[in-house]
Order: sequence, then structure tokens, then C-alpha cells
Amino acid sequence: MSFASLLRVWGINKRGFAMRNLTLRPRLTRRTALAAAGATALSAALSSARAAAGNTIRVAYPVPVGSLDPAKMRTGGLEYNYAHCVFNRLTAQNNKLEVMPDLAHSWDVTEDLKTYTFHLRPGVKFHNGKQLEAADVVFTYKRLMEKETASVLRAALSVVSNVEAVDPLTVRFTLSSPYTDLAAVTAQYQAQILSESIIDTITTKPIGTGPFRFVEYRPGDRLVVEKNPDYFVPGSPKIDGAVMHIIPEYTTAVAGMENGELDLIYDLPPEQIDKVKKSKVSRVEEVACGSWEGIILNDAFKPFTDPRVREAFIKTIDRQKFTDIAMFGHGLPTVTPIPPTHPYFRKDLLAPPDIAGAKKLLAEAGIGSDFPIEMIIATGSPWEERLGVAFRDAAKQLGVKVTLRIVPGDKFDTEMEGKIPFSVDGFFGRPTPDMMVYSWYHSTGSWNNTLWHYSNPEVDKILDTARATADKEEQKRLYGRFQEIVAKDGPCCMVFVRNFACGVSKRVQDFTGSPQMWVDINNVSLGT
Repeated sequence: MSFASLLRVWGINKRGFAMRNLTLRPRLTRRTALAAAGATALSAALSSARAAAGNTIRVAYPVPVGSLDPAKMRTGGLEYNYAHCVFNRLTAQNNKLEVMPDLAHSWDVTEDLKTYTFHLRPGVKFHNGKQLEAADVVFTYKRLMEKETASVLRAALSVVSNVEAVDPLTVRFTLSSPYTDLAAVTAQYQAQILSESIIDTITTKPIGTGPFRFVEYRPGDRLVVEKNPDYFVPGSPKIDGAVMHIIPEYTTAVAGMENGELDLIYDLPPEQIDKVKKSKVSRVEEVACGSWEGIILNDAFKPFTDPRVREAFIKTIDRQKFTDIAMFGHGLPTVTPIPPTHPYFRKDLLAPPDIAGAKKLLAEAGIGSDFPIEMIIATGSPWEERLGVAFRDAAKQLGVKVTLRIVPGDKFDTEMEGKIPFSVDGFFGRPTPDMMVYSWYHSTGSWNNTLWHYSNPEVDKILDTARATADKEEQKRLYGRFQEIVAKDGPCCMVFVRNFACGVSKRVQDFTGSPQMWVDINNVSLGT
């Protein structure tokens, strides 16, 4: 989860491929502005939306976009969902995280996993009438790979040595080393295909090939899209458009849905889920996802330079109890960022707490009773505060005195994250095991060298080998061993993955939640 003032709160300063789930920690100055202005203006805007609803869906998001340029997205929430409306990628992923065709109707991979060839759909048009061509794909990926673009996808594309147009509808990617997940990388949010001819207006008048056309964006207020009548998927979309409202306060959004002013609320926090479930005019669509929360043990600082201390703190965790305390039943215990819903997950590693074993390890490490340590938690995510309290109370059994310090979110991200020994943090999940763990646990990983500075030669070897094989059984064995190692030696007391829940008006039909935390409005229909 995690998924900056505007920069921090929305993660603009983040590096690496994985994104913080910042929609879970809405701390914008917009929030203050709303409070100062009062709820009257917002209520009037929603009342206006109710009157104009018709066949247009009205969705509430807690945070604004950081950028309308897909290559530079790293916030999540509204950013990603706007991108899904206006653009397409080479590939997509369904709710089982299986790679599916999008702009590419098929692709071929050489046996050595070093050449991927994508075949584009013929007849696809951008919203301005321009035909989609292989040159657009080449432009998009070369731009993503440029350092100046500063895309978080650049790290995942580091294995790509060349992208070329074979013919107007064929694109070839040549890799410097074998990589099994490139077709999943091309399905990521930042990989929306752009035309070089419109790049100068991408942040003011974005044009894509998607099911909806961009109409307007009013920062801090709303983003509006309308149906693309020339979309290449027959019968989609079924609605005329969408108004995506920016409403930081979930209580305001829930009241708006109860009053018929909203149709859908993105990413309900656990405090609101049961309330919406009791509503007579709405329902909750809830699904397990990979967004994780954990207690960071930064290996660059004592006492966590000692693996015995890390293991002792991990042994203190009662994952099910901590999950229930933090998420009110709306999460699943986990061991690493590989979630319990994944076939590679090692359920057997969900061990109960071992306080006696933890005490023994601390004694061996020279940590005596009444050992003091400060845990830093950013404001804005009540579940992170509850998780911190749960660990503080459990640590008393070890004679460890944990003091909680709550700090502003922007201060945490810009001044503290990765620079302090002990904290609570959370991030968005990723779609494949390699994306879930490589940048976090490999010694060269971008997030590893930002967040917790972990180094284990066996883990490096496992992760390098796993990303270079297409054999699923071998991958399962390798990632199983990886989980076994970091469940004991890791730089984080990984506790749970949270559920993704949306509040949905009963007038919205054919909507299901996505484990990728996006709102698929392409195929929904609206009743009265």
C-alpha cells in the first residue's frame, strides 16, 4: 500500500517499479481546503451530478492524479483508472492475473526467452483518427526507457536492449538476458501506448486508443471522460461516460452514494466496509489483492544488522491476530509480498508466534530486557497505526519497549523512509512473483536499496534463476525456497495483504472488483 503534499502523498518522489498505495493514505492539502470551505460546495457539486447522471457513471476517488502522462504515473487510484479508460497497452491481465491480448492480438517468444515479437490488431485508431502502428509502440517504449522520462517502469525494462518495428503491425523486443515476464510488464499501467504526434499535449489533452475519450480534468475536483464510439472492442463501452470525483473524505463519499449522488466509491477503508454493506441502496464488492503491509527492519541500522534480531522480531508476530486488529477481518496474513491467493504461496510458513525462541535470539544478540526502540508510522492510515500498536504490545513479552511516533506522511516519505531503523509501511502488490519480490529482495533491487538494504547471496541466485525460466514447477520450487529464507532472515515482518473493496450503487450492473485495484467500467451498465 502506499501507496507527497501532492508529491509525497501521491508518491511522486518514489523510485523503482513498485508503487506505494497512496490512495490508502490520503493526506492532500485539498483535504484541508475542503474542511475550510465546508461541505456545502461539494454537496452542491454532487447534487448537480445526480441531476445529470443519466447513462454516466459517477465514481469517487480519494486522491487526484499526479500526472496525466501514463509514463510518469506512480500514484495509483484515479491515475491508473483514468489510464485504463483513455489508453490501451500491448497486453492486459484478467482478474486471475493471466496475460491477455490488448493492442497486440498475439505474441511469440523464442525458446531462450530473449526475443518477444508482438502482432498488433489491424484497424485500431487513436481518438484523433490516426491509425495505430508499430512505430507508436517503439516510440512509447523508447520513451519509457529514457532516463529523462523518469518512469517507474524503466527498471523493469532494463533487460530490453532494443525495440524495433518489423513492419507496420509487428514489434520486436530483444532482451539482454532471458526474462519470462516481459508480456506481463507490457500490461502495466505506465505502458499505455502513445503516439509521438500528440506527446506535446499529453498532460493537457491526452489522446489514446481506449474505450473512453478524455474531456476535461479539474485538479482537485474531477476528471471527465466520454464514450469512444469507434472503440475496437464491439459493444464496449456500454455507458456514455464517467465523472471521476476527487473526494478525500470517505464519510462524505459514502453519504453521497446513500443520497444517490455517486455510483461507486474506490477503495473503501476497513472502517467503512461494514457500514456500506448494511446500506439499502448500495453493496460492497470486495476481493483479495496483493497490496501488503509490514514492519520494516532496515538492515542498514543496528540492531537489524544482526539477523538474529530480525528473526526475533519476526517470531513475535501473530499474523492472524495482527491482521484482525488492523483490518477488521478485511485482509489475509502473508509471509512475503507473494500473496496467499497465489499458487506459489507457502501457507506452511504462517507459523504462530514463538516468544521463547525470540527471547533466546535476542539474548544471543546481546539485547537485554527493557531494550528501547522507536517505531515510526506515517499519519493517514489507521490500520498502520493499529498494526504498530499490536506489535508494541506483543514486544512487551520480549522485554522490548517500543515507542510509537506518528509523523506527517510527507515528512515520512521525503525525510525518513529508508533512513530510519524501524517503521510501518505498505505498498501496492504486483502481478507476477518476479515483480513482487525482485526489486525488494535482490541486492541490486531499486526498492531494496531504497527501503531496507537487504543482502543474501542465496536469495540473489534464486531470484536471478527464477526470472530466467519459464518452467512453472521450477519457479514454484525457487519462490518457495525464497519465502522460506526471508520468513526467517528477511528485512520485514510482513504481516498481511489487504482486501480491495469498492462501494457500489445498486444501479450499477456487471461490476466486479479487481485484485489489481482498478475499476473496470468498460463493461458496466446503469439502471435507474
